[in-house]
Amino acid sequence: MQVQVHPLEPFFRQAVRFSYEETLGLNDPEMTAYVAQMLCGFTQAEDLYKVRDEWNQPIEDLEGMLKAADPVYGTALSFDAERAARKAIGDYTLFVAGMYPEATLSGPHFHPSVGELIQVGKESYTIVSKFNLFEYEAEAPLFARLAAGFERCVLGLALVRDQLGPGQLLPRPRKVM
Repeated sequence: MQVQVHPLEPFFRQAVRFSYEETLGLNDPEMTAYVAQMLCGFTQAEDLYKVRDEWNQPIEDLEGMLKAADPVYGTALSFDAERAARKAIGDYTLFVAGMYPEATLSGPHFHPSVGELIQVGKESYTIVSKFNLFEYEAEAPLFARLAAGFERCVLGLALVRDQLGPGQLLPRPRKVM
């Protein structure tokens, strides 16, 4: 069975590979492919906020996302739900910190700093990497590398952003709280 490739994936893969491998020396084809696919996913604005509340509404603030990811003190119904939410949080924070850091500065509400986004993203990918059994075993090392190199991944996305220039193809987050 042939897997459907997003039409922008070759473009994003080339941009990410140039930034990550050629500019930063981050030679990890699996990481490059993952980040390129993540960017493809975020070309649809509704996919930016994958973490949902109990009414299946998208959660747009970081604090709410973290609460939804917590199976003990929050609203995650299972550890699988925690993993899915933490993966989405890691992707979201990587995307915002790398592609739209100015989103943390706008609006009347409290917004996490880029440093806080990086901290939450690293923590989220680290948690995802701890799910290293059964169906998650093969992906766990990738998320451990994403967590360990999170700052470099953010920098690489900033370089991708610079390559895209004005009129970017990706949606801008409405708010980061």
